[in-house]
Amino acid sequence: MDIGVPIKDLGPYDIEPLKAKILGLPQEAWWGNQFRQLEYEVHQHTQSIVLVFTDGEGWPSIEVSKDEGWDLLAEEAVPLMHKILEDHYPPGGTIIRAMAARLEAGGVIKPHTDKHPSFHHGHRIHIPIYTNSRVRFMIDGRPQKMPIGHVYEINNQKQHSVMNKGDEGRINFIFDYIPPTKIQR
Repeated sequence: MDIGVPIKDLGPYDIEPLKAKILGLPQEAWWGNQFRQLEYEVHQHTQSIVLVFTDGEGWPSIEVSKDEGWDLLAEEAVPLMHKILEDHYPPGGTIIRAMAARLEAGGVIKPHTDKHPSFHHGHRIHIPIYTNSRVRFMIDGRPQKMPIGHVYEINNQKQHSVMNKGDEGRINFIFDYIPPTKIQR
């Protein structure tokens, strides 16, 4: 959604339960769902643990389904997502995507804008989980800082990219929220 600025700091949140759970998962958990990596070239250097997802087919009458990551992360992720939504967004909408996303060491997400209509209507929220000083997140041609412990909404209608020149993967928990009246069921 075009939020009028490149990034909005939604403030501090207690991410520790979700962070501990994600960082404690075995490596094979990151390879359960490779749809994004195979479908979208910009995500070829990422791995995901997907809780819920839609491919957006039939927009705005879409299907959102639970994925393998639901059983792994829902207990910690759902209350945090609901708290963020309660604090900042109108009630009654739908979370249509939610996942932990890891950009591998040396990986790049090339400059792009999110094209599907759901991205024009939805709020894309990032919760940084693990990072390093050599990660560069660019939005609209400018580097953006996303310290761990705060939550951010990004303007995914502006060109954005990520580069990880560090020795370890960068992990963000990402979810998309469609406000009420924007989606049909």
